[in-house]
Amino acid sequence: MIKYDSNLKIFYSSLINDDLYFSGFSTKTLGDGRKINVIFNFFEKNDISFKKIVILEQIHSTNIVFFKSRSGGVLEKIPDTDGIITKEEKLILIVRNADCLPLIFIDKEIGLIGVSHQGWRGSIKRMAQKMIDNMVEQGGNKEKIIVAFGPAIGSCCYEIDEERYYHFKQEFDGYSNKIFSYRQGKIFLNLSLLNYLLLLDKGVDKKNIDFFPFCTKCDKRRFFSFRRDNKKNYGEMFNFVFKI
Repeated sequence: MIKYDSNLKIFYSSLINDDLYFSGFSTKTLGDGRKINVIFNFFEKNDISFKKIVILEQIHSTNIVFFKSRSGGVLEKIPDTDGIITKEEKLILIVRNADCLPLIFIDKEIGLIGVSHQGWRGSIKRMAQKMIDNMVEQGGNKEKIIVAFGPAIGSCCYEIDEERYYHFKQEFDGYSNKIFSYRQGKIFLNLSLLNYLLLLDKGVDKKNIDFFPFCTKCDKRRFFSFRRDNKKNYGEMFNFVFKI
């Protein structure tokens, strides 16, 4: 279940967080996640110890890295990457978003964690499935992997044009009756549901998926939104996971 921690001002998955793992999806109250000091302030203010924060410099790709710390310092940025996996402890993995979908992955049996960022480009290229494949390559079991969905734009607000509609329809024709809705001559895409279906098709157990219930564009009080906030004046949430 997705829950809200009123002290930390984050949402989190009860399937993931326990004595050994800590994850969360930030809210607007914590500040703009594009600012490094906002991220560090959150962990330091709440006395959350860590060795290093690893931030992806996202490009809407399906590039995924298996991370092993090789350098000193408490911050490392990974260029041109939208997915990351590690087995290291006290290493905080961060993706940021403002409407695109953040996903957190974990296989507790072998201590494997990961995060990924997928907008429409990553989704149409099946980024979520590629993350599962990469975790399996590192010894994960897709039937044991837990996936938590973070805040993203909902089907209530994610209007797409005809070109993008036909692009998705061609790639996911079997999902057409589920991922599209039509209102007043407009086409809307359910990005989160599409990624949920992709994970099920890959073999992830339905009971191991936590589904986020809110829309970033609708919920102005708690979330930034690229589409709502005039594209140039928007902020971003930061989303994280690590082994304590």
